[in-house]
Amino acid sequence: MISDPVSLLAVTNPGLVVILAGIVAYFVRHRIARAVITIGGPLLGLLTLSLHSAQGVPLATMELMNLTMVIYQVEKVSIVFGLAFLIAALVNSIYALHQKDTLQDSMALIYAGAAIAATFCGDLMSVFIFWEVTAISSVFLILRSGTVEAYKASMRYLGIQILSGVLLLMGAGFVQSAYGTMEFSAFLTDGEGLSLTEDPGAIFLFLALGIKAAFPLMHNWLQDSYPKATHTGSVVLSAFTTKLAVYALLRFFPGEDALIWIGAIMTVFPVFFAVVENDLRKVLAYSLNNQVGFMVCAIGIGTPLALNGAAAHAFCHIIYKGLLFMSMGAVLYRTGTTKATELGGLYRTMPITAIFCLIGAASISAFPLFSGFVAKSLTMSAVGYEHMTVIWMMLLFASAGVLEHSGIKIPYFAFFGHDSGKRPKEAPFNMLLAMGIAAFFCVWLGFPMLGGVDFLYGLLPYQEEASAYLEKDLWTVDHVLTQFQLLMFAALAFIVLNRIKLYPPEKRGVILDTDWVYRRPAYIFVVWLGAVWNRLGPAASDAALKVSKRVFGHIEATFSPQGQLSRGPLSTGMAIWTSVVLAVVMILALFTGG
Repeated sequence: MISDPVSLLAVTNPGLVVILAGIVAYFVRHRIARAVITIGGPLLGLLTLSLHSAQGVPLATMELMNLTMVIYQVEKVSIVFGLAFLIAALVNSIYALHQKDTLQDSMALIYAGAAIAATFCGDLMSVFIFWEVTAISSVFLILRSGTVEAYKASMRYLGIQILSGVLLLMGAGFVQSAYGTMEFSAFLTDGEGLSLTEDPGAIFLFLALGIKAAFPLMHNWLQDSYPKATHTGSVVLSAFTTKLAVYALLRFFPGEDALIWIGAIMTVFPVFFAVVENDLRKVLAYSLNNQVGFMVCAIGIGTPLALNGAAAHAFCHIIYKGLLFMSMGAVLYRTGTTKATELGGLYRTMPITAIFCLIGAASISAFPLFSGFVAKSLTMSAVGYEHMTVIWMMLLFASAGVLEHSGIKIPYFAFFGHDSGKRPKEAPFNMLLAMGIAAFFCVWLGFPMLGGVDFLYGLLPYQEEASAYLEKDLWTVDHVLTQFQLLMFAALAFIVLNRIKLYPPEKRGVILDTDWVYRRPAYIFVVWLGAVWNRLGPAASDAALKVSKRVFGHIEATFSPQGQLSRGPLSTGMAIWTSVVLAVVMILALFTGG
């Protein structure tokens, strides 16, 4: 029994501290007291992380159903993601101080805490539990918008996220069957990941992470839900879900060749949607896809430099993407819209928000002296060193596209462009403070004389390669000038196309994405099936009742305490069949969401 509070904190997963703060915050109605809890939780989590005593060894474990669960284990890559998540949780709590929604405050912290906790776990079952907590808690950030569209999107979001968890559980079942344990140490050795063709359950884990990371054709939940969340909810959502998947991909599948092309495609296709999209929060959602693609591609390359690039990019992206979502959240809060056709000229009365938005735009565009440059350069250099010409050209095009839709389009159409006539107040002080903290990190992490670059590179998992790159390659004249040329030509293209009226105009409309191919026809089919069922009448109901009794009889014989699949701890068969049932339910929920 540990009685010393400091020693206890040293072996406590920081995510659990944040989750506890979220639970307590729900029952505290006094605003000042709740503010102390929502800000104090992430601060205490940061303190807890700073006290960890060792890396690579379990600091806290427990036994559950004959499974060894590693609740707290610190790895080098865990520190990168966990620290970024804790900073994001702290900034997000400050950003939301003006609102009086206790449920949303609570769920935001529980969601953040679950993501943090998952990065410090050392076994698949613990990851699965926190994986599902992130799904359930985050859905409230969409629901609290209170609109019919938000409700439908939240149900689809929940179905997709739980389906991801189901696939993760299936993969965990195969790992348990093959290795007799779910601990990472049993199947992840010497930095090696899983093989899709050789390791049992790897394909299910890969699909689970692919959904969470919004791989192409699995990405629509992101653009469907994030823009419909509350003005604070979209900020919180932007930080955790996809980056948790990036963390897991980095741990489980480094060097997986398939990720190279998946990531490269992820960087390219969102550019075309973002350029024509009218809703600026949806533009940021597509941009999020684009940025995660760089990380996924780097993980697929798998060299130490590339993996450093994925980790650094994730750290910086969590902050600058949050800053951009915060600036659009402030606009939404003050004007009630983020539609480009209804905005413009806001710099007159929201100048500080406009400045912070420009800093976020410069960071995501990878301007030298901003955080995006020092992070993205690692990945671009890693691709170049491996002589992947086609991939390098795709990432170069995507980099120019980022400047077009996030670096220029977001601030231009929101704060400059045509004058909408709106003269809203500047954002509340707490919002400005949160944006200011994020903006500071965007500059500090990218400016060499301030020490932020050394701090960032000092966190990266492969220190020797990070130090060598910082000393020899990052600030070379060729490197910096090449990036400036790319950005200047992309900016010039925007100016020229906009001046000669060839740049896609901002106009109201619905941009169809790939989800239309299956979601709308499936919804029509379900409605038709319901109408046919109603016409068949009592006879069909009686027949269905007989069939259901027979089916449930088989289910009881299989899944009851005396059933075949209840013998032994978490057998592969039980995991598979439970997963199938849950998957069917979630897919039906997705389709019937409209």
